[in-house]
Amino acid sequence: MTLAMMRSGALRGIEGIPVDVEADIGSGLPAVNIVGLPDASVQEARERVRAAIRNTGFEFPLRRITVNLAPADVRKEGPLYDLAIAVAVLVASGQVADRFSDTALFGELSLDGRLRHIPGVLPFVAMCAAQGIGSVVVPVEDVAEERSVGGVRVHGLDSLRQVGEPFESWPEATQIQVAEADGAPREAHDLATVQGQEHVKRALEVAAAGGHNLLMQGPPGPGKTLLARALPGLLAPLTPAESIEVAKVYSVAGLLNRERPLMRERPFRAPHHTISHAGLVGGGSHIRPGEVSLAHRGVLFLDEFPEFGATALEALREPLESGALTISRARGSVTFPARVLLVAAMNPCPCGYYGDPVRACTCPEATVTRYQRRVSGPLLDRIDLFIDVPRVEFKELTGEATGERSEAVRARVVEARERQAARFYGTSTVANAEMGPLDVRKHCQQQLEAAAQPLLAAAMQQLGLSARSFHRVLKVARTIADLAGSERILTPHLAEAVQYRRRGAE
Repeated sequence: MTLAMMRSGALRGIEGIPVDVEADIGSGLPAVNIVGLPDASVQEARERVRAAIRNTGFEFPLRRITVNLAPADVRKEGPLYDLAIAVAVLVASGQVADRFSDTALFGELSLDGRLRHIPGVLPFVAMCAAQGIGSVVVPVEDVAEERSVGGVRVHGLDSLRQVGEPFESWPEATQIQVAEADGAPREAHDLATVQGQEHVKRALEVAAAGGHNLLMQGPPGPGKTLLARALPGLLAPLTPAESIEVAKVYSVAGLLNRERPLMRERPFRAPHHTISHAGLVGGGSHIRPGEVSLAHRGVLFLDEFPEFGATALEALREPLESGALTISRARGSVTFPARVLLVAAMNPCPCGYYGDPVRACTCPEATVTRYQRRVSGPLLDRIDLFIDVPRVEFKELTGEATGERSEAVRARVVEARERQAARFYGTSTVANAEMGPLDVRKHCQQQLEAAAQPLLAAAMQQLGLSARSFHRVLKVARTIADLAGSERILTPHLAEAVQYRRRGAE
């Protein structure tokens, strides 16, 4: 046999697409040509594959070898094709039997033939399951993240030498010990450690229960950052489907914990305000997910909100509305999931004391106005809850802690999320904040008691609510009703939702 074909894949966003690796050994001067739109790292596979084949006891053919990566219009990036190319050459040269028709191969080769870790293995295995491919070969250190995908056998190999051994001797993922994920939130501050600020704690509970975006504003020091970092302890654990979504993003970014690949706790990302546009929303020469996508199904905390670059902040408008982020480059467009709970914190002015009853602000009025305008109206319109965080009084700081522990609040949040899961069963909607206009009409407006209608009309007029803000008030009211265990949205639920809206122009 002088022609062989192996199965592999390429990444588009967080989804894998099939790629066939064909190797033809023909007559002519010894050479290796790789075609099919490969990048530089794929072209370098020639030398890695040559050395790996020679150093694992096989013979590299001294003939003209052509490797084709099909389809040819999809750009191939990274060293993940090394294993498929090497096996295709060995099969085409007759050194290994052709028994890979139902097997996909992924892995980088070292010069001595060992298989090395590659990012993005989880989307590849999910692709194979969807394509009906029976088995997948990956580096043994990447096996842990594949155990969550059913319908496909995953084999973890240490070396290229093992491809010549019988299938029965290859270790499967189920035979390899992997730490299981747990649902306990990690590194989350307990709400009970925060003195005072009970109204802010209540807003965090509402935000966690419905997935609502939150903006905290106040002078330096009252606990905005501490409160934000307590939020992960209030969140319901990831569902199995959400856990796989998050794992795919982290797998593509190369950040997946190999010892505990499937997380149950929701991600919490807190980038510094000096982060670049590409670092926040994703991009680069090789498009990778940014902090917004890494916070998918979790919390994105932006401290010093106005200090972020204007371009980066405005790029948040699309993911906050649609839950996805599309990055377009000359090579094509890539879409990453970005369904985040945004928590932002800011001072009212550069010195931080504008409107403070104790310490006078030293900023000119024009400076305060400029500072507050760094966050645009359309972006603020996508935030559900606006909370003032005042300074903490002496008696609150020195008194006994009387607030609830995060564990008790989390129990109410989980119950509210269970009500939402039952309400949206069979749809793509997960939380109240994700409801579309038809859902808002059905689950909010039609469930609003008649006595609350005048309050809603007055809020619409006095606060100058946009249509988007009107819907967001109803979504928040729906979440407050869920926390109270009420099927109907009552006047107190709506009144609390209205008080969370930003005063002034919408």
